[in-house]
Amino acid sequence: MGTGASMCAKRNQERTATMPPSKLPPTIRQRRLGAELRRLRELAELSVTEAGRLHGSTQSRISNIESGGYPVSADRVRTLARLYGCLDQPFVDALAGMTGGRTRGWWDEYREILPADSLELAELEHHAVAMRVACAIHLPGLLQTTDHARALFKDVVPPFDPPVVEHLLSFRIKRQAVIYGERPTSLSTVIHESALRMGFGGRKVARAQLEHLGDMSEREHISVRVVPFGSGSYPSSGSGIIYLGDVVPQLDTVQLDTDTASGYVGAQPQLARYRAVLDRLEVTALTPEKSRDLIHNIARSM
Repeated sequence: MGTGASMCAKRNQERTATMPPSKLPPTIRQRRLGAELRRLRELAELSVTEAGRLHGSTQSRISNIESGGYPVSADRVRTLARLYGCLDQPFVDALAGMTGGRTRGWWDEYREILPADSLELAELEHHAVAMRVACAIHLPGLLQTTDHARALFKDVVPPFDPPVVEHLLSFRIKRQAVIYGERPTSLSTVIHESALRMGFGGRKVARAQLEHLGDMSEREHISVRVVPFGSGSYPSSGSGIIYLGDVVPQLDTVQLDTDTASGYVGAQPQLARYRAVLDRLEVTALTPEKSRDLIHNIARSM
């Protein structure tokens, strides 16, 4: 999450969530589950009314399930998939694993403070089996130090109120739990050299951030590659990319972060495009070993 999500937080810092939990809007995973069930129904060339009749349900119930607004059980998902003729068992199992209503995680304590897209990113990271990130100006949020992140939040125009800065900061640091612990999520990053030389927070903060980045790159489950100046190529350089891998690739999600907004994509052609972009970036970048050397060299020069 970079500047786009930060601006969203600025625009929404006065928003309050007064609805009871049962009335809260569906999460991104609930919406994705509904969208996939709708896609399966449409592939089966069934109308909502026909699907409801086959399922022994109503048209409105099917519509609510497909919008993510109605909690659905794993058994019901399997029944619907069977009615729609879906024979991809790993995919059906993955859909069934997305059931059970709203996931209550640590991010829910920020529901009255931060915008929904920030919470959705934390939820997606929590469930991801692997992540790939590309950054041109900002370093990956999961690899930022506290001082570096604080400097970024204080640099937003118009400025955040101090309490909002602290909420954003604690949220970003808590997100990082996914890359620690006994079963950390694998993280593969591609960073342009410009992001290493921005110097947010001043020399001391910037040096500590680069040292931290170099140290984290030595962990077995974390890969850091740097695209150096003069490489001549950096596809999709206008936005940050977070590719969140699910248990099956059909359910992967991409978060795009620009200087004005954040958004999510999950359609198969879009996922294929961003996989290709990330593959090309990794080919363009230095090896992890040479990238680590460059990171430490820049840190020593500060």
